Amino acid sequence: MKKSKASDVAILAIFIAIMVVVQLFTQFVINVWPFPVKPTLLHLPVIIGSIILGWRKGAFLGLVWGLISFVTATIVTTPTSFLFSPFQPVIGTHHGSPWGLFIAFIPRILVGILPYFVYKIANNRLGAGLAAFAGTATNTVLVLTSIFLFFGSTLKWSLSYLLGAIVATNSLTEVIIAVILTTAIVPALTKARNNS
Repeated sequence: MKKSKASDVAILAIFIAIMVVVQLFTQFVINVWPFPVKPTLLHLPVIIGSIILGWRKGAFLGLVWGLISFVTATIVTTPTSFLFSPFQPVIGTHHGSPWGLFIAFIPRILVGILPYFVYKIANNRLGAGLAAFAGTATNTVLVLTSIFLFFGSTLKWSLSYLLGAIVATNSLTEVIIAVILTTAIVPALTKARNNS
């Protein structure tokens, strides 16, 4: 039992390290990406961690993802930083909004929970793909819906804009990447974990 817990902690640490590296990579490389599609990749370790380690550790990885989003938005000022940090002023004001914390953390924590339960329904490659889809969709839908609810008037978003954003943003690319990588990685990690 102790070996399993130690192994889980090691895997959790590896996922967190991957998240930090991916964040640094996206900050320095993907921001100069010459294409309009700039997919988020931080959801991948959260989804895979949820499936492999369980929903509690998945939620923790989601919390770490939220923390990374919050810290990045607080330190790196962009026109949308206020969406993820209450320390960045909302457009047209001199103060931030606590809803930035909600957007930074709650969807990401849920991304760490939902894939575990989806994968339990179909414990195979198909289940891994469905879990990846569910996790990615959870992030996209909850983040954009939260932005619409809390900052829609500030950003002058309409409901049709929200729906278009959900479909037209990076979501399709993110889903495809998540499904492909999750269906490839989860079986290998599961097998390796069961053999240890």
